[in-house]
Amino acid sequence: MSEITIGKTVPDFELSATSGQTVKLSQLQGRNVVLYFYPKDDTPGCTREGQDFRDFHAEFERLDTVILGLSRDTLKSHENFKAKQDFPFELLSDQNETVCQLFDVIKPKKMFGKDVKGIERSTFLIDKEGVLRKEWRKVKVEGHVAEVLEAVKSL
Repeated sequence: MSEITIGKTVPDFELSATSGQTVKLSQLQGRNVVLYFYPKDDTPGCTREGQDFRDFHAEFERLDTVILGLSRDTLKSHENFKAKQDFPFELLSDQNETVCQLFDVIKPKKMFGKDVKGIERSTFLIDKEGVLRKEWRKVKVEGHVAEVLEAVKSL
């Protein structure tokens, strides 16, 4: 079960990120954070979603908002994906599913007829004080990033 609730402070977490960084949520206070969970690097939907965040990145920056992508892929996979797509934001690696469990995004799925567990595409908007303001679950990529940007503008 998720430990996070809209209107409540998101518990602090720390994960390894691309560019040799470690991202700790509490160190981002004073800026809005868009944390988007995606199933897998270099897959069509995940690539398109990342490209949309990349294309709107300057607008998020003007609104003092950090974008972070998160999946269970390795840092090496993330580095390749980030470089290939020219993402101007960091990708977080959650191979142990610690943050995925916190946000309750690991869900049963079907893959090639088999039952598996994977990340349900989800996005969370955390305000400058570390409070969860909005969440999107079962995200459809088309138009999603523009919707997230509008939500940031309303903070």
